[in-house]
Amino acid sequence: MNHTVQRDAILKELRMNHEHPTADKLYENLRKKLPQISLGTVYRNLEQMAKMGTIRKLSLSGHQKRFDGDLSHHFHIRCPRCDTITNIKIDALNSIDNAFKNVIKDIGCENYYFELTNMCPECRAAAEAEKRAEMPKKREVLTWR
Repeated sequence: MNHTVQRDAILKELRMNHEHPTADKLYENLRKKLPQISLGTVYRNLEQMAKMGTIRKLSLSGHQKRFDGDLSHHFHIRCPRCDTITNIKIDALNSIDNAFKNVIKDIGCENYYFELTNMCPECRAAAEAEKRAEMPKKREVLTWR
């Protein structure tokens, strides 16, 4: 794959961005530095780099594709409320991952992806605040003497 100014900028932006952006979000960030870059160029290059293994494409069922510039062995945890994806390294998951690798070889599966889901701290706090706001207020009981 030839190196181009756009491809290098896409890769650099993706590796600096740890939020696992969509192509649209990456395009939005890149336009600030390369106003002439097109959304099609971003999509095409991301797909090519994912095919070559330069980056990871996270194709989550029912969600827009996200991209990851970190090729180290790690897992992801996604907030179901805001869709934030965060890297997570848990040694215990490695044994599960290795077991899956053996299973998918046996059944001829092309690929698999572990996705952990849990509300991020910000969404958890917001959900708790909403729950508290919905709770009926305790009525004061006046006592007469």
